[in-house]
Amino acid sequence: MSKVRDYEKLARSILEAVGGEDNIISAARCATRLRLVLKRSDTAAKEQVAALPGVITVVESGGQFQVVIGQHVGEVYEAFSKLVQLDDAPEDTQANKGTILNRIIATMSAVFAPFVYILAAAGILQGALILISLLFKDFASTGTYEVFSFISWAPFTFLPIFIAITAANHFKVNPFIAVACSAALVSPSWADMAARVVAGESISFIGIALSGTTYTSSVLPPLFLVWILSYLERFLNRTINDVIKPLFVPFFSMIIMVPLTILLIGPITTLGAEGIANGYNYLADHAPALAGLLIGGFWQVIVIFGVHWGVTPMVLANFEQYGRDSFQAYQTIAVIAQVGAVLGVILKTRNQETKKVGVSAGLTGIFGITEPAIYGVTLRFKKPFIYGCISGAVGAVVASFFKPYYFAYAGLPGPLTLVNGISSDYPSSIIGLLIGAAIALVLPVVLIQVLGFGEDTVATATPTGQAAPVVHEQEVSVTLTNEETIVSPLSGQVVRLTDVPDEVFASGAMGDGFAVVPSTPHVDAPFNGTVVMVAPTKHAIGLRSTSGVEVLIHVGLDTVNLGGTPFNVLVAEGDTVEVGQRLLEFDMTMIEARGLKTITPVIVTNASAYAKLIIEQTETIAANEPIVTVVK
Repeated sequence: MSKVRDYEKLARSILEAVGGEDNIISAARCATRLRLVLKRSDTAAKEQVAALPGVITVVESGGQFQVVIGQHVGEVYEAFSKLVQLDDAPEDTQANKGTILNRIIATMSAVFAPFVYILAAAGILQGALILISLLFKDFASTGTYEVFSFISWAPFTFLPIFIAITAANHFKVNPFIAVACSAALVSPSWADMAARVVAGESISFIGIALSGTTYTSSVLPPLFLVWILSYLERFLNRTINDVIKPLFVPFFSMIIMVPLTILLIGPITTLGAEGIANGYNYLADHAPALAGLLIGGFWQVIVIFGVHWGVTPMVLANFEQYGRDSFQAYQTIAVIAQVGAVLGVILKTRNQETKKVGVSAGLTGIFGITEPAIYGVTLRFKKPFIYGCISGAVGAVVASFFKPYYFAYAGLPGPLTLVNGISSDYPSSIIGLLIGAAIALVLPVVLIQVLGFGEDTVATATPTGQAAPVVHEQEVSVTLTNEETIVSPLSGQVVRLTDVPDEVFASGAMGDGFAVVPSTPHVDAPFNGTVVMVAPTKHAIGLRSTSGVEVLIHVGLDTVNLGGTPFNVLVAEGDTVEVGQRLLEFDMTMIEARGLKTITPVIVTNASAYAKLIIEQTETIAANEPIVTVVK
């Protein structure tokens, strides 16, 4: 895509495919993905979006509908944001974002992704200064070096202000109030007070002793500040008169949040970040080979699911506390391994379109962005992705014997940031990094040349004008999780759906499935998921699994006529349920006394969205025993 109208067309097509503005809770972006939080998502929407020209693939993870676009995601996000108005979304809707873990991941992504290139640029500048200082011994004592040095450190010194801006957008807070509060944390006056406390001077605020915690380069203190500020600001906006609100909302916000942060939020969250970093460092110090194996081998798997932003606070805490970090060293080797896998495909393939896609995807990998390489080449052919993970693990394990570190933060670790591992105090670091990177680059090339990469089993790439071809979600899911098991919600005799004495169910018009003549008077959840429908007459329940499989459980035939009398529903629409959880109880004697059958159809209503349903051939079944396998 090269024209504004193309970005606008793609943004509008995505919006229509996911159900329009009414179905969107929030929208954000990272280096390569448009990240949407939706009220409802289904397989059809994913397939439709993945098939759009300009979209690499779609991944649902971390409570987000992630549209992988590549280098033009910024333009698409800008066009998309003009089509939707999300600022006035109701609080209860905003809160409906999945599990706590999913919400944390979504928050990390929304906060760090917008300015990651700023940090990456600063990291490259620091790496360049390291390299130039090695080549020219006197350069570090020049004014030129000093100017470039403070430029490179400025984004990290004032990181709380960057976080305030993006977190304010995520939590729907007035950005100027958020910046004012966070700016106080990096004020030179506070740094001076904290230094005096560390030196032994006793300073108190309203009788409470202050700690010596400083907040330049900090991550969690400003993030938690803005999160709590979002609740305080809403409370103030509801309670303060409109005439004086513009003045007194920021007034009370600042005089409450800044002291609360330096007294409580800051010290606690700083200890938390340092504790996590110290836990990782303990592993890296005492079992470096294991740390290298895990990060080098599995980092790109984490990237697939888009949850890689979760390590950012830990990495930054390492740089702040120790001036170095080994996580990004191993992370770089994992990135280079995927670049090597792409290079192997380029050298092996005879398909010119595959070569073209590989070159484009490989170039983005050089800059530390591997999503186009993963979705366009390595994961698409499956074997190269596995070879890349194996090579990353081997390279990182070998590098671990040299104690590799990064001494300058790399926003996007990759081949260009290897110089960040140079330090006169740790001369073995860069040696280990270079050896590990060489293994990670060469080994997948060798494996692909010897073992091949399965090109014959994959359809020829379709040009999209992007760094990688369209890859449908169904193709990716085969690698990630190909099947889902549904357990029986009831105990009793199993009946084929075609033998159910009801034409609607037997014909398959409602979907595919099975039926049970129950021996026990209750229904349990057949999988982990959500209750999407409870019939007013309580005789039927609709569920959706966490991966999107939709099931209707219809207790008895024609039981709608009983007006709900024999049924006791234990859940409500919107409830999250776990497999085996009791959903409904019913009185079999009462149903049969009214001349009705208790046979209960269990229907996968969106069966057409899947490759096939495999139903166990058994005469009887116990509740919570596997009975259906859904093949995606």
